Amino acid sequence: MKQKISIFWFRRDLRIEDNHGLYEALKGEFPVLPIFIFDPNILLKLNSTQDARVEFILSALHAIQKRLLEQGSSLKVIHASPREAYEQLAGQYDIQAIYCNHDYEKYAGIRDGSIQSWANQRGIGFSTYKDQVIFEKNEVLSGQNTPYTVFTPYSRKWKERLAQHAIQVYPSETLQNYVKFTEELPSLGSLGFANTGLLFPGNSVSMEIIQGYQANRDFPAKGATSRLSVHLRFGTVSIRSLVKQAIGVSETWLNELIWRDFYFNILFHFPHVSDGHAFRKEYDRMEWRNNEVEFKAWCEGQTGYPIVDAGMRELNSTGFMHNRVRMIVASFLVKHLLIDWRWGESYFAEKLLDFDLAANNGGWQWAAGCGCDAAPYFRVFNPTLQTQKFDKELAYIRKWVPEFQELSYPQPIVNHEFARERVLVAYKKALGR
Repeated sequence: MKQKISIFWFRRDLRIEDNHGLYEALKGEFPVLPIFIFDPNILLKLNSTQDARVEFILSALHAIQKRLLEQGSSLKVIHASPREAYEQLAGQYDIQAIYCNHDYEKYAGIRDGSIQSWANQRGIGFSTYKDQVIFEKNEVLSGQNTPYTVFTPYSRKWKERLAQHAIQVYPSETLQNYVKFTEELPSLGSLGFANTGLLFPGNSVSMEIIQGYQANRDFPAKGATSRLSVHLRFGTVSIRSLVKQAIGVSETWLNELIWRDFYFNILFHFPHVSDGHAFRKEYDRMEWRNNEVEFKAWCEGQTGYPIVDAGMRELNSTGFMHNRVRMIVASFLVKHLLIDWRWGESYFAEKLLDFDLAANNGGWQWAAGCGCDAAPYFRVFNPTLQTQKFDKELAYIRKWVPEFQELSYPQPIVNHEFARERVLVAYKKALGR
């Protein structure tokens, strides 16, 4: 007879500690088989076989595997579509229940619906839990029971709710109800990918960084940010633990974590934003120049604006870009070059190690003035003034654009004042103003 088991399906929650769905699974009647599925539907959409995100995931799976081996268990990793993976598992085990954590993106919803339907047809339980955010879906609504579309009132209500509800902890690391077996994890090569050589940041943040966050966060040369975004993206750190760290220490750092919940909230309530549409639909009427030569120069860090070029070169080299610089380069692409924000969104999606659909889409729509923002299209960042304010000593620029004072460095691709006037005219025309 096949062994009766429950399955815990790791996705965006790649940790043993404080994992809500894993905790519920381990409390159940049946031993838990922990699985991860490398889904070809996702992998085949990646533009390169050297994608550091696959490498990061595999390293996180090895960390989980190490913990499981200590308990006489193992992680089962399957390279197949989710439906094929579950058919395979059903041939080996008598599956009683499937546990996982919520995933809010469109494809994830379709995928989970398909597996839930598969499970229901076989009398298998399917349970999913909130884990990657503090508040989700309809948990933070206005007094009129409508979703917030501006961050400040959302964050105010978010903090009110937090004060009323203690942060729940799910000590999944203390439970040991696992299926006993041992299996090796696949290699990067067997998945069709190659090593990138990128170094990944650690999954903890010092109290010194948090305490100095408000004063130092906007200066890219200082290295004064947590670098935890990739860990939040793949769930190798618990959002609950980070909020606990922030409370009473740094309101500014806490607000950054709330922004993350806010963009998930927007994605849930306004799904058209993930289908290539502006949050404010009237902005879909914009006429973009979309000059491919200028877009290539932006991608390669050859615009003649050192702060913009530094950011793009940092991104291309490391898969990371400082948040202040992300705003500068995004504003430059949209406002100076009049290139569709979706081109930039797509490029970031390809390059960012911490790529997250909700945050990436929200950030680009913010930059384009078509998203959730009280100050819409008329904000145009001046790269020169941004440099004077946030890289006055040019340390960040010298690191990434060492030739910026040499004759070989390109002249500015466009004049700032000219570009500013041009984009304002274009926006006014599109919006009928």
